[in-house]
Amino acid sequence: MKGIKILCVGKIKEKYFTEGILYYVRQIRKQYPMEILECSDEPTPDKASEAEENLIKTIEGKRLLQKIQPEDYVIALSIDGKHYDTITWRERMKKRSRETQGFLVFVIGGSLGLSREVEQRADEKLSFSAMTFPHQMMRLILCQQLAGLEG
Repeated sequence: MKGIKILCVGKIKEKYFTEGILYYVRQIRKQYPMEILECSDEPTPDKASEAEENLIKTIEGKRLLQKIQPEDYVIALSIDGKHYDTITWRERMKKRSRETQGFLVFVIGGSLGLSREVEQRADEKLSFSAMTFPHQMMRLILCQQLAGLEG
């Protein structure tokens, strides 16, 4: 694999999330090339219709898809994704890192989630919990788990 990318919708606004993420990114970079790429999020009007929400997800999804290459292995973080315990997930990711030609790309959607197009491009969907977490917190949790991978 060429390295790890985390693609995200939106920016981190809270300093405590930023500091935690930077801590784990430094740990990850000791083992793998790694970068976080942010795409701007679309404003969501109060009481947006389902059609408006789908349009917003589609726009955000196009921004995410532009940053993915054909040889990348894409893992979409989704509440309906597959659950793993830490040891099993870690072993899968180490194996995947040996088999992937491009980047191992993790995609975190915005407050509305991911577009259908992004989910269709994903090679797999991953869920860390049946609960919903803010996307800023998911970035921190993902970085913490990635920091535990050994090259």
